[in-house]
Amino acid sequence: MNRISLLILLFLGTCVPALSTLHAQDNGEDEKTEKKDKNAYRDLVKDATVQEGLFGVISKDGKTYFELPVQLLDEEILVVSRISGHVKGLNFGGAGMKSRPQQVVRWQKHGEKVLLRSVSYNSVASEELPVYQSVKNNNFEPIVAAFDIKAYGPDSATVVADVTPFFTNDEPMIGALDDDERKRFGIKGLDKDRSLIMRVKAFPSNVEVRHVLTYKGDDLPDNKVTGTLSVEMNQSFILLPADPMKPRKYDPRVGYFSIEQTNYGLDAQRAEKQRFITRWRLEPVDMEAWERGELVEVKKPIVYYIDPATPAEWAPYIKQGVEDWQKAFEAIGLKNAIQAKDAPTKAEDPDWSPEDVRYSVIRYVTTEIQNAQGPHVHDPRTGEILESDIIWYHNVMNLLRNWYLIQTAAVNPEARSAKFEREVMGKLIRFVSAHEVGHTLGLPHNMGSSPAYTVEQLRTPGFVQENGVAPSIMDYARFNYVAQPEDEGVGLQPKIGPYDYYAIRYGYLPIPEGNEEQVLNEMIKEKADDPIYRYGRQTRNGYDASAQTEDIGDDAVLASTLGIANLKRIVPQLQGWMAEDGKYFDNLEEVYDNVIGQLRRYTGHVANNVGSVYEWQRSSDENKIVYETVSREKQAAAVQFVNEQIFKTPMWLVNEDILQRISATGVAEKIASLQEYAIRTLLDEERLNRMVENKARDAKTYGVMDLMEGTRSGVFTAENTNSSYGRNLQAAYVEAVTKLLKNEEVAADVRAAARANLTQIRTQLSNGNRPGDALVQGHRDELAQNIQVALTGLEAMTGK
Repeated sequence: MNRISLLILLFLGTCVPALSTLHAQDNGEDEKTEKKDKNAYRDLVKDATVQEGLFGVISKDGKTYFELPVQLLDEEILVVSRISGHVKGLNFGGAGMKSRPQQVVRWQKHGEKVLLRSVSYNSVASEELPVYQSVKNNNFEPIVAAFDIKAYGPDSATVVADVTPFFTNDEPMIGALDDDERKRFGIKGLDKDRSLIMRVKAFPSNVEVRHVLTYKGDDLPDNKVTGTLSVEMNQSFILLPADPMKPRKYDPRVGYFSIEQTNYGLDAQRAEKQRFITRWRLEPVDMEAWERGELVEVKKPIVYYIDPATPAEWAPYIKQGVEDWQKAFEAIGLKNAIQAKDAPTKAEDPDWSPEDVRYSVIRYVTTEIQNAQGPHVHDPRTGEILESDIIWYHNVMNLLRNWYLIQTAAVNPEARSAKFEREVMGKLIRFVSAHEVGHTLGLPHNMGSSPAYTVEQLRTPGFVQENGVAPSIMDYARFNYVAQPEDEGVGLQPKIGPYDYYAIRYGYLPIPEGNEEQVLNEMIKEKADDPIYRYGRQTRNGYDASAQTEDIGDDAVLASTLGIANLKRIVPQLQGWMAEDGKYFDNLEEVYDNVIGQLRRYTGHVANNVGSVYEWQRSSDENKIVYETVSREKQAAAVQFVNEQIFKTPMWLVNEDILQRISATGVAEKIASLQEYAIRTLLDEERLNRMVENKARDAKTYGVMDLMEGTRSGVFTAENTNSSYGRNLQAAYVEAVTKLLKNEEVAADVRAAARANLTQIRTQLSNGNRPGDALVQGHRDELAQNIQVALTGLEAMTGK
């Protein structure tokens, strides 16, 4: 197959002369210019700090100059902008986060100026085709910046430009703040006097610039009294490979991060899209040995260095999470394809730096953020991953403590404390490390993985130990919360699973030239009917009930019921488990709130089955449906679950041993928030509109009136009417249904169902038994009046 050359598409006007004619002058002028250039260069480098690398860097008198080789001009260079010195409250992520999407630029000489131009790979065509010229002409490169040439290097092999202003002005391409942040923080502008370049480092394949941008603002995220926001930035200039990697086609049936282009040179009668997965270039050192079935080394393995700032007790577990992926690569014949190493000491390698693009590093970040992230930098032409710096936040351990305790402590003694033993926390860190490394290999979250295992399997001793909590560690399947105390020997922990092996095979299996597309398609079709190898993309608002975050098992109602049974078991024990001599009750309050948060997740897992579908990524040659509506029975069972577990006040949360130690008040608000979440989820406008359409297509399916009747029966019970918690719920429900009457975004049938529901509630309120309690009667009258106003459109009950 002919390789399509992915070329720079931005056309340079014919007014730009060829490089060979840039200095075409008479001999006298040549000699005069050459002498002047030599003098200027000699004077510039005198007493300056000079570095050699991808291009030269000259630092002198507070200014920074780039010395650009003529041979480098017009080459594609990747720019990655990261926040290196983070300000609390600025954004989610901390140091190491990208502040802008990665971009491609080129340096270009035009007369006595150096231009910095932005390059796009959104539209491409082979240079051998006539349409290539049109692609160039219709994708003109914007000039991001222009710099005066200050000097020419020896033999005019380099040009020197003062780039200081590019890093001390508020340059949109590499800035720290987006438009929303500027508005939110009341930014008045950049103070150039307090914006400066801190240091520059040149490496063979990249140049790193560390600079500070100082903004003035009115409502800053931190240190507000100063009126100052200083953000330290790091800009990476990375040379793209001279020999682009052969890209691999993206297929939606296997989850990979990808790049998308419009290729005008394809044999299609439209502007055809093409997508390639992002992946590392892993090539066997001996292809013939690999083809014989031998396990062979790769030419350039993926190596992750552990940040020297990483606490010594946790570094081994992070490394284990990296190398857990070795078996997945060994399954396709690649040995030692991924490795973890300690960063060299200064004595071992004085030039080693985590900023050097030649090294991928797991960076240890000390902020209060409870997370870890696995981003990567890739070649926009082919999807080749060039390097990755995993961001590991110290406080992820707190997140892991809460997950593990809340989800497993009912059956797991090692999770019953405020601080875990080192080995316990270590294996949790190992799990998160493996998950984040999966992202850096190109794998996104696979939320459709977990339903492949039944609840019964998850409760079977040995099954989870062998297969994991879900077939993919890339699912948001945390720990085995369905395991019950009687399930002796059951496993609790996620692991790299069969789907992950399958995905690595798709992305990294060496395939001979000529039949790659056929091999990959056959590979997918072989597993197409097995849910273990299904990829389910993450969706909003329960669009696909089988692709949700943090759920496990094939039956949301059963799994959540078992999960709630465990929550009920641990709540009475929390006060004792969290007690620490000499400490207060912050841990107790945090874990109690996490119990409510877990209950909220269970509620969402179940409620999202209403008005939902199952989505399968399938190609036309499979001749199978892609979307399947959730059965009427499952939707009705989901509503019944919410009625029983949430709309019937979960009084087991009202535990006085806890509440008397953490707060004088607030439990009513927490329960109300939980119940209101359930109402919002079930009455979400997108969900209701889907239900109307589903009902129009299939009269037997669960419809909006079924939902209204089902929820009304759970909310308007005598028990709720006679309870303060229940009356809050009833008022919130009436308010939510009332809003649907005025919502022009919902279908007409949704508004009609809302009106019918309110009418029936009003009738129920007026026809019910009249209790003697004046407070209860006042509540009933208040709701009846609010409904009357909503139905009639009157501003108030004034008789008008």
